[in-house]
Amino acid sequence: MIEAKNVVKVFGERTILHGIDAVFETGKTNLIIGKSGSGKTVLLKSLVGLYDIDSGDILYDGRSTKTMDRKQKNSIRQEIGMLFQGSALFDSLTVEENVRFPLDMFTDMSLEERQERANFCLKRVNIINSNHLYPSEISGGMQKRVAIARAIALNPKYLFCDEPNSGLDPVTAAVIDNLISEITKEYGITTIMNTHDMNSVFSIGEKIIFINEGHKAWEGSSDTITNSNCEPLDEFIKTTRNIISKL
Repeated sequence: MIEAKNVVKVFGERTILHGIDAVFETGKTNLIIGKSGSGKTVLLKSLVGLYDIDSGDILYDGRSTKTMDRKQKNSIRQEIGMLFQGSALFDSLTVEENVRFPLDMFTDMSLEERQERANFCLKRVNIINSNHLYPSEISGGMQKRVAIARAIALNPKYLFCDEPNSGLDPVTAAVIDNLISEITKEYGITTIMNTHDMNSVFSIGEKIIFINEGHKAWEGSSDTITNSNCEPLDEFIKTTRNIISKL
């Protein structure tokens, strides 16, 4: 579980996050949604530690990041898996080398053990017989699955996904959504996904936080989102659906 307590983030003279309180639950897909410029990406990056918050606190299973020293923060980071918007695979490394990268960097495992773990993760995301291909030689959907395999290589307790369906067709996006959801439950991970994809919201949104102009305007689930009584959220859903219908 990850908790945000009265989180404030300021850039220059502009306050981006206004006292965000939220609980992201273990074993569930926790989604952060909101229109562009709402602060949802800043919130995700603050939660993962890419941004230092200006006030408030972020707790990982009760461990306050506010009181942690550098060594303790580095320890937390090794419990985190990150799925970036553009997959962020290394072009010069093969599929297997990309997945093995965090194992090479952060473990004392033998090469054989690292290769075995990389192969296990690749099989878990249904990537078979592609170990020696390079990212440029596989599809965008396969690149996302390789990125997921890399994100879970270190058995993370926490998984952060930044717009994982960006640039994917609806069918491939659904495959990625289902894979993230399955892995979350299978390994009991606290998964936090930043997305604008309403298909993701309705299919895997177990816990949803809606950010509007830097404030938490609503929280709930995919079952309750259409009855939110939150005007900015209703408008966001309506606008998003209109855009999708025109594609």
